[in-house]
Amino acid sequence: MSYEFEGKSIEADKNGYLVNAEDWTPELAVFIAKQEGIAELTQKHLDLIEFLRDAFFNNNGEQPNTRNIVKAMAEKWGTNIGQKDVYDLFPRDPSKQGARIAGLPESRRKGGY
Repeated sequence: MSYEFEGKSIEADKNGYLVNAEDWTPELAVFIAKQEGIAELTQKHLDLIEFLRDAFFNNNGEQPNTRNIVKAMAEKWGTNIGQKDVYDLFPRDPSKQGARIAGLPESRRKGGY
């Protein structure tokens, strides 16, 4: 599979995860999000994407699960949130769909919470 974006073919695996994380750009994230049925990336979407990318690149490839995402976003946004709030942003699983849009490899861990 590949994404045809801005005149280039961006290689992805069969599940839509980028093969080369270096190919990722914020503009590509918007494009992938639209392919995923997310019409617009709000600041909350971008906060979650930034958190996932930071965890992966600055913590030895860490790929946070939904529980860790909820905790981090509650702290970042300064409000009490639940799992539903992050699923409202990324309905196909914040850790997996979010990672796909963030240009990260597919998580191999089991379980989502």
